[in-house]
Amino acid sequence: MKDARDVIIAPIVSEKSYALLEQNVYTFKVHPSASKPEIRDAVESIFGVRVLKVNTLNRKGKRKRNRKNFTFGSRPDVKRALITLAEGDSIELFDV
Repeated sequence: MKDARDVIIAPIVSEKSYALLEQNVYTFKVHPSASKPEIRDAVESIFGVRVLKVNTLNRKGKRKRNRKNFTFGSRPDVKRALITLAEGDSIELFDV
């Protein structure tokens, strides 16, 4: 990966991700080929925080049926990163 903005695609906004904010864990959608060190460096450079731990998970896209001709397609696969920050650090993007 060349640029940090290519590694981190978007924050994940869900009930589970908001519950993890109390534990100082932030959830992001990341590039499928990004490694944990690349994700760590990208978050530290974009937001200026210290990252303690990076956990990743690959989620398979759901299989969806087409109503007209009964063929099947699928939604895209998504890679997520759960990022634990050091004590005292936070990302202002989620402070609402």
